[in-house]
Amino acid sequence: MLLIPPPLVACLACFDGEQTELELRENLVRATGEIQVGELEKHLVGNLKEAGFLEDEVFERLRQERIHEFAAAPVREASHAGSAYPDEPEEARAQLEEFMQGAVREDGDSLVGIAAPHVSPFAGWESYRDAYVALAPEYRDRTFVVLGTSHYGEADHFGLTRKPFITPLGEARTNVALVDQLAAAAPGAVNMEDYCHAVEHSIEFQVLFLQHIYGPDVSILPILCGSFAQSIYRGGKPEDNEDVRRFFDALGEMGTRESGKLFYVLGVDMAHMGRRYGDELEAKSEEGVMLAVAERDHKRIERIAAGDSEGFWSLVQENQDDLKWCGSAPIYTFMKAVPNVQASLRRYQQWNIDEASVVSFAGLTFHSS
Repeated sequence: MLLIPPPLVACLACFDGEQTELELRENLVRATGEIQVGELEKHLVGNLKEAGFLEDEVFERLRQERIHEFAAAPVREASHAGSAYPDEPEEARAQLEEFMQGAVREDGDSLVGIAAPHVSPFAGWESYRDAYVALAPEYRDRTFVVLGTSHYGEADHFGLTRKPFITPLGEARTNVALVDQLAAAAPGAVNMEDYCHAVEHSIEFQVLFLQHIYGPDVSILPILCGSFAQSIYRGGKPEDNEDVRRFFDALGEMGTRESGKLFYVLGVDMAHMGRRYGDELEAKSEEGVMLAVAERDHKRIERIAAGDSEGFWSLVQENQDDLKWCGSAPIYTFMKAVPNVQASLRRYQQWNIDEASVVSFAGLTFHSS
């Protein structure tokens, strides 16, 4: 993290790979009102370079160090404990217990999975609760296939890791045998020991709730799903990519082989609207334009509920996904790998992440039809 003096923030636009040092100097002169800006230029460039904010040899060295550090680590450490949720075990348990209060489970033998948000638990706790309350005690010994959004990962790829996941509640076991099966079946679509796992929250939050319900040593298969951007922007289906299709097939075949031994958990958010996400509008939850967003969200949810993967994806592709559903890839992956499944909407919410930006999310349960 670097702190840039406000007058110099506009000068960061000069680091676009196209503008010259002379143009940077001209911008610094305008920003400061000073003619002699050589030392300031040197200081600004040096700090950006040293911290890895420039695409150069320093950045590449730092990137490789982080990747190798994660690959060599024996476990995947909790990266959001102490910020998104308490880092002390008793405090974490107490908060999760509070979040789950008032939950009433509906019995259902055909339950195969749930979808919960990956927004910070304190913001989306009602949707988390209404999804996780469906998990009955008899699912305790299953392996939970956690399909999470990869916010930073490579498009049309799936990030896998063999590492156990650590949270303040303990160590969750990653089913290494299943990880290896997927990696062997679809190597072109898999990033093994994907560094994105080190910083991603979409799976970590699900592991935390699973541990709260079933104990720390719950068995998981963590899969980060990269965006299907090519399909969104150029048309066609994600599985038109042969490697992606092989991964869908491998995950589906695994579900058939391991029938009754797996349970699917999707960590997904939905629309992202407002200033933070590149829109000119100021978004307010459940007001103005967000009412129309809610209608469009529900149309997509209806296609998910019906098990209509093609209908769902055609809605995602409209206007090149101007709703910016970051959970579309995990949802589509699940729908292709686990067909003949219908969903029930348990709760839909919108939340102002800041004064001008809104995220929408929901709690869903999936049943075999």
